[in-house]
Amino acid sequence: MGRSFALAQRLSKLPPYLFVEIDRLKQEAIRRGMDIINLGIGDPDLPTPPHIVRRMQEAAADRRNHQYPSYEGMLSFRQAAAEWYGKRFGVTLDPETEVLSLIGSKEGIGHTPLAFVDPGDVVLIPDPGYPVYQAGTIFAEGVPHFMPLTQQGGFLPDFRAIPADVLRKARILFLNYPNNPTATVAPGTFFAEAVAFARKHGLILCHDAAYSEMAFDGYLPESLLAVEGAKEVAIEYHSLSKTYNMTGWRIGFAVGCREVLAGLGRIKTNLDSGVFQAVQEAAIAALKGPQDCVDEMRATYRERRDALVDGLSALGFAVNRPKATFYVWIGVPKGHTSASFASALLSGIGIVMTPGTGFGRHGEGFVRAALTVDVPRIREAVQRIAASNLKPQ
Repeated sequence: MGRSFALAQRLSKLPPYLFVEIDRLKQEAIRRGMDIINLGIGDPDLPTPPHIVRRMQEAAADRRNHQYPSYEGMLSFRQAAAEWYGKRFGVTLDPETEVLSLIGSKEGIGHTPLAFVDPGDVVLIPDPGYPVYQAGTIFAEGVPHFMPLTQQGGFLPDFRAIPADVLRKARILFLNYPNNPTATVAPGTFFAEAVAFARKHGLILCHDAAYSEMAFDGYLPESLLAVEGAKEVAIEYHSLSKTYNMTGWRIGFAVGCREVLAGLGRIKTNLDSGVFQAVQEAAIAALKGPQDCVDEMRATYRERRDALVDGLSALGFAVNRPKATFYVWIGVPKGHTSASFASALLSGIGIVMTPGTGFGRHGEGFVRAALTVDVPRIREAVQRIAASNLKPQ
């Protein structure tokens, strides 16, 4: 028999990976011959725009791109990110010190606590929220403190509810608007409040803005860095994954406070070797090229959103029409928990949605649907629910 190797204790502190159970139920349903409509995963089904793919093909053939890239990212990529940021948000950035390339925003989010959190330090995390905020904290041996996002509070954290003894130990505050999983958007006044709070308590404010371009009905999300003084305490993570349908390409960037970016950069120089330069060239083509592909993406998700929200609302579900993201946050029918409803949807009628509790304790009572299938499949999902006993009574 081979040796048994004990896992590090930090892994035991991670919450159970809920999606393993969802995948088990999905495979079981497939074995029974069930046709699965997957609204569970936040991965765009739309292809990367052709002009970006063509630039990647050209750059991949250029032997100058076959060596190690620079750790902080090609200056031309950082300049393109700064120019895009200035046009989109009206915020001026120094591409040399206020922009850092990332291997997707997930990587930057997960590595930030390693640069600034010592064992026992506290990280303030939204609940429900993207699981990487908690995982990165645990890997840095920090202590997560969860800020409830409740329907009554508009799915915004109440900073006044954070205990004084927690604040004294806190180093980082994570925020994410437009929000995954609730699809909530934040007003500029909230960003101003968050910056003032971070400045008052000496916190690093980390804003995950991965969904800033997935917005509808004339709404355009603001940048937290547009708040006066924000660059002294805050960084924002951006991703090309959702905006340009480039999830598999693994390219993003962080912008803002140069001191925080320098710390994150020191972690990265020791743990990775940067982003393949051909991918950076493709990202430049995305940021500097025609943006009609982004408009088309928004129109596609808006149509899908309306098909799902209108269909579920007609069946009596409690569901808001989101202004941004490609998620819909759906209240579960009476008599169900998040997990039991998601399980019944999957095993009973072949629809995958994610239980809200997969994103934290305060996600109870909701499931998240991702708008990653076309309108006919969304309408079919609504029809299956209508014909089942899973709709509200």
